[in-house]
Amino acid sequence: MGSFSIWHWLIVLAVVLLVFGTKRLTSGARDLGKAVDEFKKGMRGDEDKPAARIGDDSKAANSEQRERDDVAR
Repeated sequence: MGSFSIWHWLIVLAVVLLVFGTKRLTSGARDLGKAVDEFKKGMRGDEDKPAARIGDDSKAANSEQRERDDVAR
């Protein structure tokens, strides 16, 4: 009853493939991989969206300032 041999693991793998099918297993593995990638990006802070928003906000602020200057003239 110690560790499982390779034959035990092959039988378990065959049963899992029969129960779930290859499509569900591959889509589940793909989803898990995407989740891990997103988690790693979040931990590193490699998001481009906040930087783009900051640039867009400054452009919007500049255009509002120009409109105020035009109205004041």
